[in-house]
Amino acid sequence: MENMDIINLWKAQDEKLEKVLLINEKLLKEMTGQKAKSTLRSMIRYKIVGVITFVVYLTFLGFALHYAIVNYSSAWNYFIVSVAAITLINLRGFTDYIRHIVLASNINYNGSIMAIQEQLSKLQLSIIDHSKVMCLQFPFFTTFYLSSAWFPSQVGTSFIVLHVAFTAAFVFLTYWLYKNHKPENLSKKWFRNLIAGSGGKSVGRAIEFYQDLERFKEDE
Repeated sequence: MENMDIINLWKAQDEKLEKVLLINEKLLKEMTGQKAKSTLRSMIRYKIVGVITFVVYLTFLGFALHYAIVNYSSAWNYFIVSVAAITLINLRGFTDYIRHIVLASNINYNGSIMAIQEQLSKLQLSIIDHSKVMCLQFPFFTTFYLSSAWFPSQVGTSFIVLHVAFTAAFVFLTYWLYKNHKPENLSKKWFRNLIAGSGGKSVGRAIEFYQDLERFKEDE
């Protein structure tokens, strides 16, 4: 009889322990969700400011492009092509920022840890893709100020060679950055710093919070 009492006592203690562990796990998940939400909230505020900045910048580019087209002459060719490319790329950046705000705002922190991590990973991949596309505008900043009225006809050979080399260097840099914008490089500090300004740092921290939570559960 005493043995049965001991067994029942063990069972009761085990049930209490399981309840305590479940409560602790739930509280830890809620705390992790609050930290992740707070981190992404700062990113959302930054993105909202970015959207406003994009509107101002795109408006400026649009007026400049409109003026060049309305007053068209062959001298505007470099400017029109360069500014049109920069405008299109920044228009993509503008839509990306809106997408990031929507993705971050729609994360369900009450769902499973795996589902939350999937949503965060989707946001992180979108940020990487955004940063990748934005790199494509770099070479056009070396050509928008040129004019068919004086380049290359009115400049010396040395200036032409220098400028071609300058633009080629930016083309190579753009190619290298575009090629290396991939999730595999997230383990590298230089890449994390590169996408930090686009929200990569905030999302990375949120992902780390849930990775720590999973490690804690495994240790248990």
